Amino acid sequence: MCGIVGYIGHREAYPVVLKGLKRLEYRGYDSAGVAIYDGKNIKLSKTKGKVVDLETRVKEEISDVGTLAIGHTRWATHGEPNDVNSHPHYSNSGELVIIHNGIIENYAPLKQELINRGYEFKSDTDTEVLVNLIEDVKKNENVKLGKAVQVALNQVVGAYAIAVFDKNKPDEIVVARLGSPLVIGVGEDEFFIASDASPFIEYTNNAIYLEDEEMAIVRRGKKVKVRKIKDDSLVDPYVQELQLNLEQIEKGGYDHFMLKEIYEQPRAILDTFRGRMLANEGIIRMAGIDDNIEKFLNANRILIVACGTSWHAGLVAEYVFENLTRIPVEVEYASEFRYRNPVITEKDVVIAISQSGETADTMAAIKLAKSKGAFVFGVCNVVGSSISRETHAGAYTHAGPEIGVASTKAFTTQITVLTLIALKLAQKKGTISTSEFHQYLSEMDAIPAKVEKTLTSDNHVKTIANIYKDATNFLYLGRGYNFPVALEGALKLKEISYIHAEGYPAAEMKHGPIALIDEQMPVVVIATRKGHYDKVVSNIQEIKSRKGKIIAVVMQGDKTIKNIADYVIEIPETLELLTPLLTTIPLQLLSYYIAVMRDCNVDQPRNLAKSVTVE
Repeated sequence: MCGIVGYIGHREAYPVVLKGLKRLEYRGYDSAGVAIYDGKNIKLSKTKGKVVDLETRVKEEISDVGTLAIGHTRWATHGEPNDVNSHPHYSNSGELVIIHNGIIENYAPLKQELINRGYEFKSDTDTEVLVNLIEDVKKNENVKLGKAVQVALNQVVGAYAIAVFDKNKPDEIVVARLGSPLVIGVGEDEFFIASDASPFIEYTNNAIYLEDEEMAIVRRGKKVKVRKIKDDSLVDPYVQELQLNLEQIEKGGYDHFMLKEIYEQPRAILDTFRGRMLANEGIIRMAGIDDNIEKFLNANRILIVACGTSWHAGLVAEYVFENLTRIPVEVEYASEFRYRNPVITEKDVVIAISQSGETADTMAAIKLAKSKGAFVFGVCNVVGSSISRETHAGAYTHAGPEIGVASTKAFTTQITVLTLIALKLAQKKGTISTSEFHQYLSEMDAIPAKVEKTLTSDNHVKTIANIYKDATNFLYLGRGYNFPVALEGALKLKEISYIHAEGYPAAEMKHGPIALIDEQMPVVVIATRKGHYDKVVSNIQEIKSRKGKIIAVVMQGDKTIKNIADYVIEIPETLELLTPLLTTIPLQLLSYYIAVMRDCNVDQPRNLAKSVTVE
């Protein structure tokens, strides 16, 4: 959620950076800071609180004169939100200053190594570790700042977007990214750096979007040089012309944040396993799991606590974990878990899932589990959130900011993280063969492209939405791994279109819901030619015999259901365990287009909030 802004050029830098920080306040933060180079020295001011508090402090503490500045809004991760932990951070020499979004997962051993070399630390942050690591490389290898950044970043594990300045090189800023966005605005003899284009759209409409594992040296009066971090090879930067106004830039040209976030899922899933899964090498690396592997392997059971969409992701994980690891799993609504007297022991592992990391009921469930001696592992999207601080260990989904209230990319990235964990544990336990493990990794690696292909059904789904937009009820059916997807599909429709919808296991239809079916009832069936396919076909035939309308999500090339259903939406072939990552996409699009056609407020549906931080 943090925000980065930087400027180097002919203007007074501070007003540009300050305005940019205000533009990024939507991302969420708890402190802010700025570093200004006045031609001789770096002047730094930072504070816990809002950008307006920073503005007051700058007036009181430092001169705001200078044509180079970097600024930051921080959401606390390592270390509580206070003035000292706020960004920017100096290196020990005071020559380097850095701002950083993301999290350095291996900061602790790096910090200890630097302490052994005589470095001292004023803050509790992983960022101060990074800037001193860069300084150590620069000093010991006698290299320039750009090379030092590249060498240092090849030693870190995690996600980052950084901007670094060396007062001995007053005409350049070095930037880099992995898993956190960073864009360079290209003006006339000036450059802008930001987390997105909104801070500089009024100054230039030319931008370079850094790709993952790329770094750039932004020099005054020179062309931007972009390099690959791993091999130092030069990249020819593509300067994109921005045609959008500020509001559109924030939405990426989409009509709604929800649609933007649906379309971000291929990249979000890729970012979630990038740096963690090396499919070609057969490796899964996750610091939170690697450091606590025995807790999982020796667990009597895994308890998953969550709410809403995150609960549905937990249900998918139950199928995945039990199938791959043979560890018993229970999935609990956090809101119910906290108010009963659950049986929890020190041999239990509790996985808490939350997009925002601030869900009140999930936080309470975590505290209850910890009080009983359980090991608690968090899965959340927002770096520095309360849940990430409260749990013993965890993993971020790296989905990026999700602004639409109806969660989309958070769901698929949660499933991605949980699947990686299950595969890692299964490999360690030996509950799957080596060939199976490699097959899963290879197919996981292909999922982003298959999500991209699934999104090409957009216009077809829109046509179906137009036909059923006035329905008063929907039924969603799925089996096995896709039963939770049916629940999630129904929730999406309820949330944003206000149409009553229910999700059921397909076999349960005969135990009540079948009474609702008539010629007015659309039934969405997930039938992926995997698992109990023949039984799902039978369920569809039962619905058709009662004049129900079938919208089926099927594997590409399926002819059996295509001949029965009223409409089919195809997804690419994949392993059964991974189908939820694809089957959920058409259901998200269906709910979105129905809501738009009903003139509903898609991004901010009535009575709902993005993060439920109260009971």
